Amino acid sequence: MAWADEVASRTMPDSVVWCDGSDEEYRSFVGQMLKDGTLIELDQGKYPNCYLHRSNPDDVARTEASTFVCTPNKTDAGPNNNWMDSREGEDRLWRIFDKCMVGRTMYMVPYLLGPRGSPYSQAGVEITDSLYVVASLRIMTRMGSVALRRLKDSDDFVRGIHSTGTMNRSLRYICHFPDAKLIMSINSNYGGNALLSKKSHSLRIASVTAKAEGWLAEHMLIIGIEDGSGRLTYVSGAFPSASGKTNLAMLKPPPSLSDLKVWLLGDDIAWLHLSPDARLYAINPEVGFFCVASNSSEKTNPNLLEAIRKNTIFTNVALTAERTPWWDAQPPAPSIRDWQGRMWKAGGAPAAHPNSRFTVPIHQYPMLSPKSDDPQGVPVSAFLFGGRRSELVPLVHEAFSWEHGVLIGAMMKVETTAAADGVVGRLREDPMAMIPFCGYNMGDYFRHWLSFSRKSKKLPRIFQVNWFRRSKDGGFLWPGYGENLRVLKWIVGRINGEAEAVETPIGYVPAPGSLDLNGLDLPRGAIEELLYVDREGWIKEVRSSERFFKTFGDRLPKTLWREYWKLIAKLQR
Repeated sequence: MAWADEVASRTMPDSVVWCDGSDEEYRSFVGQMLKDGTLIELDQGKYPNCYLHRSNPDDVARTEASTFVCTPNKTDAGPNNNWMDSREGEDRLWRIFDKCMVGRTMYMVPYLLGPRGSPYSQAGVEITDSLYVVASLRIMTRMGSVALRRLKDSDDFVRGIHSTGTMNRSLRYICHFPDAKLIMSINSNYGGNALLSKKSHSLRIASVTAKAEGWLAEHMLIIGIEDGSGRLTYVSGAFPSASGKTNLAMLKPPPSLSDLKVWLLGDDIAWLHLSPDARLYAINPEVGFFCVASNSSEKTNPNLLEAIRKNTIFTNVALTAERTPWWDAQPPAPSIRDWQGRMWKAGGAPAAHPNSRFTVPIHQYPMLSPKSDDPQGVPVSAFLFGGRRSELVPLVHEAFSWEHGVLIGAMMKVETTAAADGVVGRLREDPMAMIPFCGYNMGDYFRHWLSFSRKSKKLPRIFQVNWFRRSKDGGFLWPGYGENLRVLKWIVGRINGEAEAVETPIGYVPAPGSLDLNGLDLPRGAIEELLYVDREGWIKEVRSSERFFKTFGDRLPKTLWREYWKLIAKLQR
């Protein structure tokens, strides 16, 4: 309350509302937003309790250039982050926040990340003047009194301050102060810039806490794979943007693999702690999805399409005359208004913004794991690293050791897509899919990962996967989507000592006949090409990471360099 008073004395709101997270409160807030035009009501018969939000056209995505980690020492933030001195950052942001809520209501939003009663959960409070943010946090987090009960009289919570400000792009900042567990965001109302529980708390701030306390805060999905006997194997995986992460998390088995089930625990973020049995257990800190609409269809993600039929906020999708949401992967519809409300004709710019989103409660997902709310989490047996790569990287290979697996994750690169930054096919470094989200120097981050081999002999096996390899004629060699379960089946077999592999210089690949290809009509020679390891190409691949590694100087651990040169030697034999 003292903190609320301090912020209010600087931002000068007309009133302050403490949010309790109740259904009645949510309905009241939705009513206010329908009245002022922040939300548009969809057809309540077809999409009950669903609404459309159109954001400012200049505020449609995360803005990495405006995102800073603020520490006293620049080296602690690392070359992977934009840096600002912590004292300078607070002074600059408070000047912009000065009187920014005059004429507005300031909402105090307490939230809990992680299951109720979990020793691994964390409390946060976001102060905001955006009801859209409040409603989204109600879907994405355990919000309101549950968080205050967890917090009690403790002062240990993550503080988030957000204002839509004037929406002046030149004064848009999302600043993180790990030492103070403080996040300050202004002049944006978009997703990850404004929902401060999302990437800002659960990754940028939490990753720093995780390093200090000996656990992992990762940009990872969590799924459980159940075989015909009822045996469950839990897998976590890191995938950069446009690399199939959501579709893998929400995978629906094809008919030929109907004896398998894929249970979802999380599609985006995993917090992993070593338990007394020396295994890494994962919880999903969130209770909602914030998914990209583009490319979501009955073919790519039927389970997600089922989940969004109620209680969902759609952001920047198109709108049909029947007041139903529409985006370009949907069947054709007459009379469509685009994401800015303009009449749309096929053949022009996309009707829905390429970064349009769904915000949907996780409990509506049809294959949600019964363990999704387990306070202890689930034991993870494998980590997957996978980026979009049209060449070189095999369909799947397994690391020789934990240290080799960390090197695989550290060297991970992904091909850019037009939706990402307007350039197609350029390789960018994205180790562990954490480049935009690690709240400290990634040299220290790699060291932290490596330290786990000294703490446990029961760590997850590490694999690299690639669904996007293309043939010489440009077509995809692997069908992807539900068929990716065949690769997961082999991975589960490796974990349980049931699947055979062949050693290559970069790791173990499936032995001939060990991948279940029954019912799959692949072109002749496709599987051999998918698993082929090009030594010369891999030497270039590994050496291309050298310049990136050197940017971390003496912060990059010597163990990683040893693994690097060991891999070069294997490839040159």
